[in-house]
Amino acid sequence: MSKKPTEKGRRTAKSGKPAKAPLAEMSTGEATVAALLAHGMSTVYALPGVHNDHLFDAFARAGEALTVVHSRHEQGAGYMALGAALATGRPQPYSVVPGPGLLNSGAALLTAYGMNAPVLALIGQIPAGAIGHDQGHLHEIRDQAGIVSRLVDHAAIINGPAEAPAKVAKAIRSLTTGRPGPAALECAIDVWGKRGPVSPITPPAPPSPAKIDTDAVRAAAKLLGKAQRILIVVGGGALDASSEVTLLSDMLQATVLSYRRGRGVLDDRNPFSVNLPLGHELWGEADAVLAVGTRLFAPMQQWGMDKDIKIVRVDADKDEPARLHKPAAALIGDAAPILKALIEQLERANTKRASRQDEMLERQAKMRARLAKLVPQLAYLEAIRAELPEDGIYVDEVTQIGFAARLAFPVYKPRTFLSPGFQDNLGWGYATALGAQHARPDVPVLSINGDGGFMFTANELATAMRHHIPLTAIVFTDGAFGNVRRIQEEQFGNRLIACDLANPDFVKFAEAFGATGRRAHNPAELRAALKASFAAREPTLIEVPVQAMPSPWEFIHMPPVRGKAASKTR
Repeated sequence: MSKKPTEKGRRTAKSGKPAKAPLAEMSTGEATVAALLAHGMSTVYALPGVHNDHLFDAFARAGEALTVVHSRHEQGAGYMALGAALATGRPQPYSVVPGPGLLNSGAALLTAYGMNAPVLALIGQIPAGAIGHDQGHLHEIRDQAGIVSRLVDHAAIINGPAEAPAKVAKAIRSLTTGRPGPAALECAIDVWGKRGPVSPITPPAPPSPAKIDTDAVRAAAKLLGKAQRILIVVGGGALDASSEVTLLSDMLQATVLSYRRGRGVLDDRNPFSVNLPLGHELWGEADAVLAVGTRLFAPMQQWGMDKDIKIVRVDADKDEPARLHKPAAALIGDAAPILKALIEQLERANTKRASRQDEMLERQAKMRARLAKLVPQLAYLEAIRAELPEDGIYVDEVTQIGFAARLAFPVYKPRTFLSPGFQDNLGWGYATALGAQHARPDVPVLSINGDGGFMFTANELATAMRHHIPLTAIVFTDGAFGNVRRIQEEQFGNRLIACDLANPDFVKFAEAFGATGRRAHNPAELRAALKASFAAREPTLIEVPVQAMPSPWEFIHMPPVRGKAASKTR
């Protein structure tokens, strides 16, 4: 009897070609999980529910290959995936039930959209045959697919196991090519467990490098090469192009403005790294601007434009550069390869300029003197910076310390300052920081909060304890929504409404969960508490009672410095 051919090298009798690999029978949930694992996604942030029972069974069947971190609220799951994506730059999934589960996580998805963060939402659905019929099923929501589509860049519904891998692959491709942003996949309660044949699932091939428009790069190099006072503005799209931006700053003697998303692209110890108010001054003086991975919203909409400033835009989205004002040149694609090409062209087209080192050292000193108005906030930020390692991650919040940090907290590396972008949503911070710390266990992560914002996701202290996430959080307590209260005092005749808070003892609150609670009454005590917390590497909450703090808004909302509007304010 002849031997049967082995699976390896088996060929069809007629064609001699390798036989197709055998199909495997899987549930839709199992096929989805296999596709996630094939794409290197080994953690899911999730909150279970009946609509996703078969998906969670598939999570369990994956064994040690997959980690499921379950939160105490759907917004916690969404924010944790967002934090993990921001801290690593890699796609991160979360899973919730439909209807209220989706809506509870909606703020996280909306923030991911605003921050161009690669978050993948796996969302349950009512029975497939009932979708769109408004019958009143558990968690039914009219036109859920339409709602989802407005929160993400890519959305689809999985209808069975055979199509699950391809739809997962397409969703992940949307997260990682072109302009990043969230994606969502829905699946009905009676489809997750449906079984059927599934083709072999293999790791995806790396995407081909995008073609660079060399003519556009050459034109941009010619423009920048002739300019004398260049301002580089960086946003989240420049986070993976730090070395290129640093070299361009030196070649062009160009200052580099970052406000929130682009912090750390140029090390803040470099005098050419400028904050928002100094960037405002320099915008008024610049004859050319290189904008990398940024909407350029505040400069163009608030600081003014005129014919004497030439703009070069680098953006992954072809529709973005001309959204507000048509630039002199637009370079479309990933920032790092485009800037490498620009550097090569500038080596031939660049004008030799005098060093601006002394000028920038002097201007930085003057800016520090201006910011001294914010001494209470700055003293706490100095204590934080002294204890947080250079590669430690600071997670911002919508609070008085947070506003000051966006202006004055030194940041040394990309992806170490996480701030919620133009949504600027109160309460995002603690759960987002949990995700960042879980995804980056190699570095300490610090969450700063006000007492108002912290209570949005304070319940996730339970998640920190359950999953041993050693996040340190500070809660600055002033007993109010401080920014709201100040506005009511200054602009509404001190008619106070809905701004004062009733707080727990936050040290006891932390201890009730089994976490470590500490209290610090001044910057020196905060520094000591941080030192102990980072050394212990355990879930920790530090309460810092504070008074009302000086307003930062004169350094954030600034008048025009160019164009007709600027001349009217002079």
